[in-house]
Amino acid sequence: MSGLSHVGEDGRATMVDVTGKAPTDRTATAVGWLKCAPETLARVRAGTTPKGAVVQTAELAGTMAAKRTADLIPLCHPLPLTKVGVTIAIDDALPGFRIAAEVRTHAPTGVEMEALTAVSVAGLTLFDMLKAVDRTMEIGGIAVAAKTGGKSGDW
Repeated sequence: MSGLSHVGEDGRATMVDVTGKAPTDRTATAVGWLKCAPETLARVRAGTTPKGAVVQTAELAGTMAAKRTADLIPLCHPLPLTKVGVTIAIDDALPGFRIAAEVRTHAPTGVEMEALTAVSVAGLTLFDMLKAVDRTMEIGGIAVAAKTGGKSGDW
């Protein structure tokens, strides 16, 4: 039906069949941000937030989320991830946090969804851990910044 890869001939949503695709090395990088009050950043730097190690916990949550993407997104393939790296940096100019995730695999399909999920959940975790001190926070800018491998090539 109209060449959409997740739509079967009967018009129903279906998982793409990757049986015949050769596994290749694939990577995806996703980015996003969480905006907050400058006072919130000061509390994170000082380690005086009520829930403790905010950045480290959010980075770990993002890593864990990437590994569970197929459980969250109905038509995603479960993939053997060979690397998940989530980094969160304070950005005073935002003000807030810049979130990035790099995910790698050797598989027949890409890891863009895993990278996006990692960034999303890291942002949600930051929000959860800081909502007691800042109710003005906003999450956004979540996008794939780069990908390598596969038939469609690098971008």
